[in-house]
Amino acid sequence: MAEDNEDEVFLLRRALAKARLEGQARFVGDGEQVLAYLRGEGEFADRGQYPFPRLLLLDIKMPRMNGLETLSAIRSDPRFRRLVVIFLTSSSQERDVNQAFDLQANSYLVKPSKPEAMAEIVEQVKAYWLGTNHFPACPME
Repeated sequence: MAEDNEDEVFLLRRALAKARLEGQARFVGDGEQVLAYLRGEGEFADRGQYPFPRLLLLDIKMPRMNGLETLSAIRSDPRFRRLVVIFLTSSSQERDVNQAFDLQANSYLVKPSKPEAMAEIVEQVKAYWLGTNHFPACPME
């Protein structure tokens, strides 16, 4: 999960715990860290501690490299092009939604305005993306 806002990270961690997914999630704070994680570089070199993700929840508004720039970099790298990328962001602007799908986002979810509703979003992601969905083989695996 790529999220720079500590309050949002807290809400996501709480929602993940409720969905019994807390041990499966890893958090980074910006797009550059996302790419380092995916590449297994630097602090993320230990794949035992930082396994290649099944999916990435990505915020748009992040420092250093925003989510749209990050997705563009992911899709331009043959090692990561099949990675399931889901935007989970506060932006509901049509421009952002369209650009995300132009860059081949798999899904676009808007963060709920009520903090308690985050658990429902996480449950929906768990049910569909981690339950029903079939993942492609990722060249990094």
